[in-house]
Amino acid sequence: MLKLFKPLLILALLTFGSMVQAQTTLRLATTTSTYNSGLLDYLLPVYEAASGVQVQVISVGTGAALRLGQDGDVDLVMTHAPEAEAAFVEAGHGVLPRALMYNDFVLVGPASDPASLKTAGDVDSAFKQIVQQGSIFVSRGDESGTHMKELELWEQAGQSLPFDGYRSVGQGMGRVLSLADEMEGYTLTDRGTWLAMKSRLDSVLVFEGDEQLFNPYQVILVNPDRHAHVAYDQAKAFADWLVSPEGQELIDSFQVEGEQLFFASAENES
Repeated sequence: MLKLFKPLLILALLTFGSMVQAQTTLRLATTTSTYNSGLLDYLLPVYEAASGVQVQVISVGTGAALRLGQDGDVDLVMTHAPEAEAAFVEAGHGVLPRALMYNDFVLVGPASDPASLKTAGDVDSAFKQIVQQGSIFVSRGDESGTHMKELELWEQAGQSLPFDGYRSVGQGMGRVLSLADEMEGYTLTDRGTWLAMKSRLDSVLVFEGDEQLFNPYQVILVNPDRHAHVAYDQAKAFADWLVSPEGQELIDSFQVEGEQLFFASAENES
C-alpha cells in the first residue's frame, strides 16, 4: 500500500504545482514596437509585485499577435492596428477591447535627407518624394501594425509597391531602424521605439505631425468561449489594472531621455 501511495503523492504534488503555475502566469502577446520601447519593463514589475501574477511577454508583429490570440496560445493581446483588431473581435476571437494609450508614427532617415522630407507639406507628399527621388525605404514587411499603417500610407499617396528602392525585410521595429540606418534609407516607425533607439543611430527624424500618423493601442482579451483554457480572470484583472488610474498614470510617466513615449487614453473611452 505504501509503495502505491508514494507515486500517487508525487503525481498529486506535480499536478498541484502545474495548477499553481497556470494560475499565477499570464501570457501576453504584444507588438515589437511596444516591447522595444521599454514600456513593459517599466510596467510589469509593478503589477507582478502587487498581484503575484507573472506576465510572460511574447513580442511579435500585430498580425502574429492576433493569430496567437485566435489560436488560444495567449490570454490577451496588446496591439495597434484598429481595422485588424476590429476584425479579430467581430470574428469572436477577442472580447472586451479597450483603448489603452497612443503615440504616433514618424518618418526617419539619413541626416542628408535626399528626398527632402523635412520640407514635405503632408505625409502623402513625403511618401511620393521618397519614390520620386529613388531613395531607399526599409519596410518591416511582417504584417505588424506598423507595416499595415505603412501600406495604407503608400496606397493613400497613390504609390505602387514595390519600387526600386523598396526593401521589405520581415523584421521587428528595432532591427528595421538599424537596417535603415546602415542603408542610409528611410523608414516608418512608432515614436516610442524611435525615442528608445535614436541615441544609437545616425538617422534623424525627418517628418512628423500629420494626423494620419496617429497610432492608438488597445488591449483585448482572448475569448474564453473559444478557448476554455485561457486565464481569462487573470487577463481581465491585468487589463483592468492597465486602464485603471494607476496603470494610466504609469503609462504617462514613462520617459526616455526626458521625453514621454506614450499617452494614456483609457479615460477617453465613450
